[in-house]
Amino acid sequence: MSDVVNVTLTKSVKDKYGAIARSVSEKSSAASCGCGPACCSGTTAEKDLISANLYSATEASAVPADAMLASLGCGNPTALAELKAGETVLDLGSGGGIDVLLSAKRVGPTGKAYGLDMTDEMLALALANQKKAGATNVEFLKGHIESIPLPANTVDVIISNCVINLSGNKDLVMAEAFRVLKPGGRFAVSDVVSRRDVPDAIRKNIELWVGCVAGALSEMDYIGKLKAAGFVDITVEVTREYKAEQARDFLESAGLDVDALAEAVDGAFVSAFIRARKP
Repeated sequence: MSDVVNVTLTKSVKDKYGAIARSVSEKSSAASCGCGPACCSGTTAEKDLISANLYSATEASAVPADAMLASLGCGNPTALAELKAGETVLDLGSGGGIDVLLSAKRVGPTGKAYGLDMTDEMLALALANQKKAGATNVEFLKGHIESIPLPANTVDVIISNCVINLSGNKDLVMAEAFRVLKPGGRFAVSDVVSRRDVPDAIRKNIELWVGCVAGALSEMDYIGKLKAAGFVDITVEVTREYKAEQARDFLESAGLDVDALAEAVDGAFVSAFIRARKP
């Protein structure tokens, strides 16, 4: 991907997530603003397709309401990462902080949960949610997932929730994740994965890239990039499959002809939980 496209993508992601964070902070209605708890672009159809019913009622009640409103993921990595008391966790692209706060509860007072995000508005929202939650074992960092502002060999577990697919340099993301993990550390992320070639009409649409679909790697590419970074014991577990008709409103909002793309899109994308280990 060219530097120009990378800059454009980064700006688009920051603008979109900044708008969502401001909406939540201003207590705007998700239904009226169209920027509620959905993966990236925030339509109701997208929320139902990608982000609905990811957290249990117990988990939802354990974090501030604004953390739930700003939940933009495609999975629940904290529930699947098998976090242990005393571990240090890093969430790549932490948004409003929901997965950081849930992780902090799982690792307990002897552990620590970091959140990394590049968007000022999301960081401000996350800090507000941390204060509301009274979480003292949490720290939010500003930066890019391609250049993690932590020393090497300092993190036990890396989690992420539908963010790595947004990066224009996924090889660098994997390399950085490997660098900051301790030997034996675990990579445990939720992400959107493609099962076959993505039509050019989707791949080239920057709004859909920000919408967590067009930037999705294939399962084999994901595994290949993790192997190239040095990871072992790599597995990909499908957690949710997406059908073209479910995504009709989502795709039409991007100006695409759903009927023309239906055969190519139907079942082409899934949410998956990707696990790997640093030797």
